[in-house]
Amino acid sequence: MTIAMTIQEQIRRLDAAGVSGRQIAKDLGISRDSVSKYVGVQDFSPKPPVVNRRPGASVLTELTSVIDGWLTEDAGRPRKQRHTAKRVFDRLVDEHGYGGSYSPVQRYVKAYQAARRSAAQGYSELTWSPGVAQVDFGQAQAVIAGVMQVLHILVVTFPFSNMRYAQAYPGETSECLCHGLRAIFEHIGGAVGELIFDNATSAGRRRGQQISESALFAAFKAHYRSAARYCNPYSGHEKGSVENAVGFLRRNLMVPEPKAASLAGLNAMLLTRCDEVAAADHYRKQTPISELFRADQAALLELPGIGFDPVRYQARRTDKTGNLVIEGHTYSAGPAMAGRSVTVGVRFDRIEFLDDHARPVMSLPRVYGHHPETVFDPAALLPLLVAKPGTWRNSVVRAQVSDPVRDWLDSAATRDRRDMLAAIHAATGPAGFGNAVAAAETIIIGGHPEPAAIGMLARRIAAGAEPLASTVDLRVYDTLATTTAAAGQTATVPA
Repeated sequence: MTIAMTIQEQIRRLDAAGVSGRQIAKDLGISRDSVSKYVGVQDFSPKPPVVNRRPGASVLTELTSVIDGWLTEDAGRPRKQRHTAKRVFDRLVDEHGYGGSYSPVQRYVKAYQAARRSAAQGYSELTWSPGVAQVDFGQAQAVIAGVMQVLHILVVTFPFSNMRYAQAYPGETSECLCHGLRAIFEHIGGAVGELIFDNATSAGRRRGQQISESALFAAFKAHYRSAARYCNPYSGHEKGSVENAVGFLRRNLMVPEPKAASLAGLNAMLLTRCDEVAAADHYRKQTPISELFRADQAALLELPGIGFDPVRYQARRTDKTGNLVIEGHTYSAGPAMAGRSVTVGVRFDRIEFLDDHARPVMSLPRVYGHHPETVFDPAALLPLLVAKPGTWRNSVVRAQVSDPVRDWLDSAATRDRRDMLAAIHAATGPAGFGNAVAAAETIIIGGHPEPAAIGMLARRIAAGAEPLASTVDLRVYDTLATTTAAAGQTATVPA
């Protein structure tokens, strides 16, 4: 048993004073052996601790050469296809009948790797000049328009000052990347001269010394006169600032999950919050991050007079239904565009169809992830339904209208169904599809499903002059028409 240092000091002090060992033991209440032990110590200088490692199980002894062979062969394999301790254990059990536990195998593999680690495998502390930024994506949840969504968070950090900015997107495409970088550039008042990436497919990829970039990101760099540098594969430490910033911003800005009416609203909030957290001191320089960031801003490039428009244009041809597939998702340009060559503009949030004069004629929301349904604009399908009202029950438009309108159209005679669909189509142009359907619902609930009244009511709803969910008694118009007809007059109902 080790005796406290204060007792050791007393033993040696009493011994130096000529007190016998028997008396020292009696006075301090310790054994004479302990007195002899500490009186005889020649060197009290601190010694490095010695780790007493547990010996490997004897059952593993005859298998160490097998393990060494596997681990030696790993040197010629890709890093992510080498043996882990668990894989070594599994092979020993399956191929050599190993009956021991996992722990000795784990300790042996760890010791083997530690003994062969070279100095070149370590990490260097990196220094960064003002104006250089690191870029990466992370994931976090947020509530957008009342719906919880998993978003991809673009994070840009300036290692010199540790300033961090974030923007949220539904994916990690080159359109999302360029849109987010432009928003951050405009927020900070300048373009970053050097951007550091990992092997992100949204910007480009590095294979050895070969770099392949997306065409859109290459155009973005040319627009802002920026340069990009890509880390070695599997070398996240080369941009450790942004790796840490992703977790920091997720913990500090996304907990609890932020709520916003739109993605644009969330991104505006994120920029504001990033500016607010910059009031804290730098973790090492003990100066507010916002003050250090001024050096980064001074090194930025001047913004061009026109912001970069992050859109990819493709020449495509629709099928016989007017559909085409973009990145695994089906979009409908409408029956009028069936079998035609079209120009498609791919944005981070929209898919645009352009006419021969490069003017957008239709815009559909862009979808991400698993989305087996066709994305379409109901208004584009209405003319075909008017021409073929018998297809109503199997039309994709049927699920886009309210229950009262759907039930009425389901039970209506063919001529009445055609007239109602034609009225909804006519009202969609000036008022929008949603308002046209709301107007149809109103007159149906009111008990007077007269298609001629849909256009005027839809325009009033669009203008906010008519409550959207109200039930309007349209008999007043019948009364007005009867009265004016009897008087031989013509009535004008304001639109």
